Amino acid sequence: MDLAILKEKMDQAHYIYDDTLVTVLAVALKLGRPLLVEGAAGVGKTEIAKVMAAALDRDLVRLQCYEGLDESKALYEWNYQKQLLSIQVHESRGDEDALTKSLFSDEYLLERPLLQAIRAEKPVVLLIDEIDKADEEFEAFLLELLSEMQISIPEIGTIQARTIPFVVLTSNRARPLSEALRRRCAYLYMEYPDLEKELSILRAKLPHIDDRLAAQVAVAVQKLRSNEAILKKPSIAETLDWAAALEALGVRELTPDAMRKTAGFVLKNSEDLALLEAEAETDCQKCGAHGHG
Repeated sequence: MDLAILKEKMDQAHYIYDDTLVTVLAVALKLGRPLLVEGAAGVGKTEIAKVMAAALDRDLVRLQCYEGLDESKALYEWNYQKQLLSIQVHESRGDEDALTKSLFSDEYLLERPLLQAIRAEKPVVLLIDEIDKADEEFEAFLLELLSEMQISIPEIGTIQARTIPFVVLTSNRARPLSEALRRRCAYLYMEYPDLEKELSILRAKLPHIDDRLAAQVAVAVQKLRSNEAILKKPSIAETLDWAAALEALGVRELTPDAMRKTAGFVLKNSEDLALLEAEAETDCQKCGAHGHG
């Protein structure tokens, strides 16, 4: 897929991009390189994989990483219940070697996301989400898949990829990732959108929103993100949720009162809500002092 077609597909998905992002995506796709996307939580890293799946007309296979993730949850697992039943059925035949060999075959193999992605009949988009939450041992385990597009199962041997997935790894930078993993990937760093881009996202995703309200929401979110006292910076998804909530209430202007009533759509902990409440109260007092209450 060339650059122009990819841009067209992303436009159809109402995804707001810049030239650097779409160029990295196009080249990584053409070279068959995994893509590592880093950035703060909520900047839209996961959305890249979803948009690419739609643009390429592929299924999205997602592996959500977490501490303690191992091969049995990410790659494969044996169907132990089915194996036990088979043992009970065949134990009277006495051919233990044949039984043991048959127990570790495809018939008893349960595919997890990584194995599912490389054994798919048609290429998929494989999202390995928040790789920084997984242990370093699991990260090392991924290297064979990322570099050779194959995996090793002790009981079976090496399984080569039937089709080559487009792999997207995301990281919130909770811990440093290894140089070995980084070398195997194309790299993209994402930041929170600036005011112009945030407004473009609002208009693309919520086309019926009032322009004045959209602009006020975008400005307010930019202010919240720049406030060092805010513990959890609002994500792009929370910007959209907030704007949608205000629109659903028929709000045409983001007044301090409207902010207070809908703050739970953009801020997600009590400390940040209390800070917004205090600022809204201050704004109300200023309005009253100037006769605009």
